Amino acid sequence: MMNQLRYTLLSDGSSDASLLPILTWLLRSNGVAMPIQSEWADLGRLRLPEKPSLSDKIHISLDYYPCDLLFVHRDAETEARSKRIEEIEIALSALDGLKQPVVCVVPVRMMETWLLFDEAAIKWAAGNSRFRAKLELPTLRRLEEVANPKEILHTLLREASGLSKRRLRHFSVQTSVRRLAEYLADFSPLRQLSAFRSLEMDVRSMVVEKQWN
Repeated sequence: MMNQLRYTLLSDGSSDASLLPILTWLLRSNGVAMPIQSEWADLGRLRLPEKPSLSDKIHISLDYYPCDLLFVHRDAETEARSKRIEEIEIALSALDGLKQPVVCVVPVRMMETWLLFDEAAIKWAAGNSRFRAKLELPTLRRLEEVANPKEILHTLLREASGLSKRRLRHFSVQTSVRRLAEYLADFSPLRQLSAFRSLEMDVRSMVVEKQWN
């Protein structure tokens, strides 16, 4: 019997490591009571093949970051979510003897879509929880229609910081994004979004199938 659940996230880029708190929340919310150990597959520090395929990245991630469950993230961006999932499934089918279960993580547009729902949390992550002005967040039910959620989130964090233009030069937006993901304690509002609901169904099915609940 397992005494902990180890999962690895393979993502498009380093900023997408902010998905880790969301994935852990989903596992907890769907019945995983044992300790959870999460890791982001930092492939940037490894020697990779020239122009590695997604199959290469999955194989290397599992070699260097062994786990019980692998999450493979791709942003949908301008493509249909179904196409990104198909790309992941094709990459998985090219791997012989793959034992680890895999869950696809494909937000509509970008990962930042799933961080644009809590005004107070954005102010806190920007280091200015007392910021009085109202931030113009997209409405939750239309988040998946927003063309550039990353740009919107970064703009809101800079605005909420209340810093002057000169001081904004030293403001780390990426640090604030990580703080935001770690600060948020409840991602249930995202259940209004189709991609998040699909991800949760896949997580729930995996937890039940593997008897991790």
